Amino acid sequence: MLVQPSQPQRWFQWLQKTLLFGQDPSGELFAILLVYFVQGVLGLARLAISFFFKDELGLSPAEVAALMGVAALPWVIKPVFGLVSDSWPLFGFRRRSYLVLSGLLGCGAWLSLGTWVQTAWQATLAILVASIAIALSDVIVDSLVVERARQESATETGTLQSLSWAATALGGILTAYFSGQLLQWVSTRTVFLLTATFPLLVSAVAGAIAEDRIRVAPDLRQTWQHIGRVRTAMMQKTIWLPVAFLFLWQATPGSESAFFFFTTNALGFEPEFLGRVRLVTSVASLLGVWLFQRYLKTLPIRTIFFWSTILSAVLGLSSLILVTHLNRQWGISDEWFSLGDSLVLAVMGQIAFMPVLVLAARLCPPGIEATLFALLMSISNLANLVSHELGALLTHWLGITEHNFDRLWLLVLITNVSTLLPLPLLGWLPQQIKPPTSSATKATVSVDVELEPSVS
Repeated sequence: MLVQPSQPQRWFQWLQKTLLFGQDPSGELFAILLVYFVQGVLGLARLAISFFFKDELGLSPAEVAALMGVAALPWVIKPVFGLVSDSWPLFGFRRRSYLVLSGLLGCGAWLSLGTWVQTAWQATLAILVASIAIALSDVIVDSLVVERARQESATETGTLQSLSWAATALGGILTAYFSGQLLQWVSTRTVFLLTATFPLLVSAVAGAIAEDRIRVAPDLRQTWQHIGRVRTAMMQKTIWLPVAFLFLWQATPGSESAFFFFTTNALGFEPEFLGRVRLVTSVASLLGVWLFQRYLKTLPIRTIFFWSTILSAVLGLSSLILVTHLNRQWGISDEWFSLGDSLVLAVMGQIAFMPVLVLAARLCPPGIEATLFALLMSISNLANLVSHELGALLTHWLGITEHNFDRLWLLVLITNVSTLLPLPLLGWLPQQIKPPTSSATKATVSVDVELEPSVS
């Protein structure tokens, strides 16, 4: 006789399917999602950092772009964190202890910004340490996600990645508006002190990670073997060709810092309104995750990249309307146009980035998942750093300053059109992301993806 589930059981099943995308709830899953959630919450200080550099330290748009690129360096060396985590247990644990350490580092960095930091380089150093803390925790939970992703069926591909990014977006949503509103009430340093409390949550949940204590001392020979396996994997065309495309795709110059100065100095946007913009983009990112999970995750990866790149470039040119004030002639205020523009671009950007995470997770063989996934993501982050620095150079060469935005339209045009340049190399990407059937030994690694015959 078939026993029907009770009403509480039906509610639980509905919550599991809706909120957790079908993932089985556990303490470890809660810890993973909380770490990603904290990454989103730390956006509380994003506007404070921008205003701190601009108003209290008196930096130019090009200088802000350059220094923010330097602060992104920890995300470039993520493989080092992955290698250390995989090979050198801290107090007997490869995951838990490093999460505790990352939380303490992050707390200390934000406390320093809220107290003794006085110069641009001191601020950059503090933000650098905060980035190290986030990157370290990100490596740990990424490795856990990769371990789980290999156990997903074909119909579940990308589910945990979508859930993880949804947690980050949710954290961003809950703090986005307050990131601007708080600056209307308190100083930037007070915002930094409030932010310092959140990394401690990462330390607090470390104990929920399912991990046995390792009592064997680290073996240097095994570490070199570990590096060799990663190198073997990266030498395969099925890995380095997609990685090369992703680097070129993300390394095109950006205009974020110059545009921030334009919106605050030329358009007079207040911190409270910029908090609304961050709220809109955070909600839009969550919408992008949902759209990918619901409708797009089964599409060929090339199709997603092609159309999202084309649409993002075309829609990105809409910023020219704001720069030239054409929206005012149409009777649309700067605020409303900026909100709508940010919403659409955030959705497209998130949809375009989700396949990057899924592909990277699928490429990682067992045993080296933390190191290789961190390496793939660090290459992506290196591309973002290059994008920041190229944007800084372009901003300087075009003569854009905190008060001169005459050639901002040209910067916007160059940065958007340049995103189309990697599209002829789209064949370097796999056509489909297939279920993981890879095997890894000390000598060889096999990755199950499909490339065009011309490059396979």
